[in-house]
Amino acid sequence: MTMDKPMNVCVLVGSLRKASLNGMLANALISLAPSSLKLDIVEIGQLPFYDEDLETNAPPAQWTAFRQRVKAADAVLFVTPEYNRSVPAVLKNALDVGSRPYGASIWDRKPGAIVSGSPGAIGAFGANHHLRQSLVFLNVPTMQQPEAYVSHVDKLFDEHGKLVSDGTGKFLQAFMQAFANWVETIRSQSQRRNSESKGMGRAAQTAQHDL
Repeated sequence: MTMDKPMNVCVLVGSLRKASLNGMLANALISLAPSSLKLDIVEIGQLPFYDEDLETNAPPAQWTAFRQRVKAADAVLFVTPEYNRSVPAVLKNALDVGSRPYGASIWDRKPGAIVSGSPGAIGAFGANHHLRQSLVFLNVPTMQQPEAYVSHVDKLFDEHGKLVSDGTGKFLQAFMQAFANWVETIRSQSQRRNSESKGMGRAAQTAQHDL
């Protein structure tokens, strides 16, 4: 893939713990990503819980900074554990904050992907799919394949947070290459739609002049 500059990707981690396994997983994904992607973890733990009473002309500064940061990104990568067969509250709150005010969602048409990780055997499958349900409503074109449910994640890193499983490393590297291809595909489609829309607008103006 030939590009002038890397695509900017926000990484949202659904865990606040300092020694978070999903935080380690996110760092591994960043290190294994192709050069066409530039990934940065965007903190979400500082976001006040969404309260419409705070949605004034001067909303919380943390909301504004988060919205601006994600809106400027080309794509979003979600890395999450599973709490009670769903996503952690901190990640759901980030979705809510970004979806408001009504009509100004930062998520609309922004390509995304999900990686879920758990010490259990099913790799946070429930959280992965519950998050997908929200992303459908938010109009986030989410990569369908390959899926990434990382099981036994507590066995994959050393005491320094470095990935020690070669097999997992190869899988995550392939996942990130597929994600890069997905982001480029969605971005190309969006650019083509914008170009066609402008062309139709010019054609309509010409037709009006000919009347």
